[in-house]
Amino acid sequence: MPLRSDVSAQLSHRVRRFTRAERWVHRATATLMAVCVASAACLYLPQLAQLVGRRALVVTIHEWSGLLLPAPFLLGLASRAFRGDLRLLNRYGPHDWQWLRRRGRGRAGKFNAGQKLYAAWLAGAVLVMLGTGLLMWFTHLTPLVWRTSSTFVHDWLALTLGVVIAGHVGMAVRDPEARRGMRTGRVDPEWAAREHELWLPDSERGAS
Repeated sequence: MPLRSDVSAQLSHRVRRFTRAERWVHRATATLMAVCVASAACLYLPQLAQLVGRRALVVTIHEWSGLLLPAPFLLGLASRAFRGDLRLLNRYGPHDWQWLRRRGRGRAGKFNAGQKLYAAWLAGAVLVMLGTGLLMWFTHLTPLVWRTSSTFVHDWLALTLGVVIAGHVGMAVRDPEARRGMRTGRVDPEWAAREHELWLPDSERGAS
């Protein structure tokens, strides 16, 4: 009983950052993206292609995971908290430009300017990848020049996407409290006051 009460006391002092719906959207999107990247690597890297084999199956997995990639986002729109996050991600204030000029130093709301730019870039990249992927999938519907151009854009954007996602994962690895917030939905008030001062509720800001 004492151990359980200690855990409850620790949780009660943590700030709620994400709801279950928000965390589900992130996890589902991350899973589908990981499948897309892994299957693409198996298609384009000869060493992995030989190791995995069954190219037709890998192609099918890649196509359907890419096609389903927008699904978590669309389902997440049913959550008020998720819609609120989208509004925050699409709004930039003076503190965001200051954060960028100082290269990641400065005050931030629930999402800093780097996270906002990453979310916007990722959303655009996914739409382009989805469009070019469909043109490559239904080859009989488009002229040859369209398919060739789509393949070029799809391949190079996929490479860029892999690099950017690797950077995102690397930053998450260096910030265990951010990962804990995405995993449990709650974060330490001191971390929130330091990293997202403008988002931390007034009551929690005074306590921290």
